[in-house]
Amino acid sequence: MKELVASDAATVEALTARLKQAKTIAEFQRIQCVLMRAVTDCSASQIAQVLGWATATVHITHSRWAKEGEAIFELKGKGGRRSCNLTEQEEVEVLEPFFGQATAGNVLKVADIQAAYEARVGRAVPNSTIYRLLKRHGWRKVTPRLRHPKADMTARGAFKKTSAGSSGEKSVGKSLASVLSE
Repeated sequence: MKELVASDAATVEALTARLKQAKTIAEFQRIQCVLMRAVTDCSASQIAQVLGWATATVHITHSRWAKEGEAIFELKGKGGRRSCNLTEQEEVEVLEPFFGQATAGNVLKVADIQAAYEARVGRAVPNSTIYRLLKRHGWRKVTPRLRHPKADMTARGAFKKTSAGSSGEKSVGKSLASVLSE
């Protein structure tokens, strides 16, 4: 077997100490992978079987250990905003001039916000970028509704005094005096 992981006492002691300080399962397993190679004389396929990994992953981990050392245990978190035009603080600065207008109840145009954003970025951006920016910062479209969304127009017409009857004529209620005179 090729000597990728030194099996001296200092390496084993350092890996054992690091194993006790591991914060994530992925980091723990990487340390185990290297430590098993240093302490035991297991093959990559045996280590892979113990860890539940593919044999190629064990080979890659041992190779990276030989090249990079303990840097392979410093795992970077997944996620984040990798492809953004501006930082969140810069986005707040772009929206700041429009905040006063919005709190006063004035109508804001997305085209104006887009022009300010494009001036800050230095290039044209699609409308969807601006709408996602507004959503990210909690801005939403607030407009008064003209009628209730569940309103029934036929029921509304039935309640009107002058609504059309089944014959199409206006139904006029008879007064009590006209009924008594008949």
